[in-house]
Amino acid sequence: MKSETSLAALASIVGEAHVLTGDAAAPYLTDWRGRFTGKALAVVRPESTQQVANVVRACAERGNPVVPQGGNTGLCGGATPDDSGSAVVLLTSRLNRVREIDTANDTMTVEAGCILQTVQEQAQAAGRLFPLSLGAEGSCTIGGNLATNAGGTAVLRYGNMRELTLGLEVVGADGRIWHGLRGLRKDNTGYDLRDLYVGSEGTLGIITAATIKLFPQPVARCTAMLALPSVEKAVALLSRARAGFGAALTGYELMAGVCMRMVTHYYPHLRLPFEPGSAQAPWFALLEISDSESEQHARDRFEAVLGEAVDCGEADDAVVAESITQSKALWHLRESITLAEAESGKSVKHDISLAVSRIAKFLAQADAQLQQRFPGIVNITFGHLGDGNLHYNVGTSERFTGDDLVAHQAVIYAMVHDMVSAMDGSISAEHGVGQLKVGELARYKGAQEIEVMTLLKRALDPHCLLNPGKVLPAY
Repeated sequence: MKSETSLAALASIVGEAHVLTGDAAAPYLTDWRGRFTGKALAVVRPESTQQVANVVRACAERGNPVVPQGGNTGLCGGATPDDSGSAVVLLTSRLNRVREIDTANDTMTVEAGCILQTVQEQAQAAGRLFPLSLGAEGSCTIGGNLATNAGGTAVLRYGNMRELTLGLEVVGADGRIWHGLRGLRKDNTGYDLRDLYVGSEGTLGIITAATIKLFPQPVARCTAMLALPSVEKAVALLSRARAGFGAALTGYELMAGVCMRMVTHYYPHLRLPFEPGSAQAPWFALLEISDSESEQHARDRFEAVLGEAVDCGEADDAVVAESITQSKALWHLRESITLAEAESGKSVKHDISLAVSRIAKFLAQADAQLQQRFPGIVNITFGHLGDGNLHYNVGTSERFTGDDLVAHQAVIYAMVHDMVSAMDGSISAEHGVGQLKVGELARYKGAQEIEVMTLLKRALDPHCLLNPGKVLPAY
């Protein structure tokens, strides 16, 4: 009877057509990677912040947990319910309006269900840039980006989602709405609730809208791919690029040669733009600058710095894109790594961050220790070197099979995360904690940090009804 009453209450709020159960709900109960599958009382699709508040209030009255979900592109199971069947999955897909674009203030107010690519396009149509860019931008939502403090390829210049956000609208665990959509760059009136909610993965409140920063469209962009002899040289090249380009340096991606050759193997129509010798380089970098002066100024500056890098041996070869089409082709190689990795079979994924100065040492140590313990593993390493974020993934081979990987994945996680922790790094740079890393967080966070986080959770969600089992263990 309790379930029937809850379903009726939900239908009275959002309409019967927007309360999904059975087969209609199934697509929303498994995460994107297929690692986690849960159960739910229902999946609901509210169309306004007030409806979200009413749904949360109805669930709180009946003790039903609420699991917010956007594009379901997360990698840590943060938007998937548990298997109790009591949760209500709250989809933000109908919260998809751009409420305001203020070009004088360089801000845009958007709802949580807006697709990232749509936000980019709306900003461009207004003559502005919203710089967050990542592989899932065609399907991920702003709400999910906020929930995980998404990073992407332009963090080096523009920052993570937290730095791109000025104000929020949030529904709390009791159904009350915090109206914090302020487009202010200075507001020193107490605790910054915005920064508290960003990155909290829906465990402290449900973000329904945000006021985000816009930027001028760059006059020119230049992109280049470089073949590198080592990670040490990649770090040296990054220092040279920072000194030579300053704030114009937008992206600096590092990719192991094995990643690029995996891409061209599974997608033969894609080609590395190098001669055969350079195409076999152990490492590659992808650089992009955004210039505010002119195409010629950007080009001259770009070629001068990269020429110096080749002359001094930091890079073995460099290819500069001659057009937007060529630039997109270079980025497509980088963005195809994850797809090629999936084609290659199972892998253990790590989303880590370290001080840039420690990355070369970490990779040498981690590669050696893993190969010694598990001969035949394949190190699939790529990521945003400019901000110290690496996707340090471990794949399979004929010598180390998928079954071997499954049998030893807990040990692999522990080995990698122990090394990251020993170098004062983070085990989650941009993917969040979700349910995948709840146990890991307790292992690597200090006791005081966990205590403060738990106190915050209990204060804002005393009955643990907002996305339970994510980030922190249920209490």
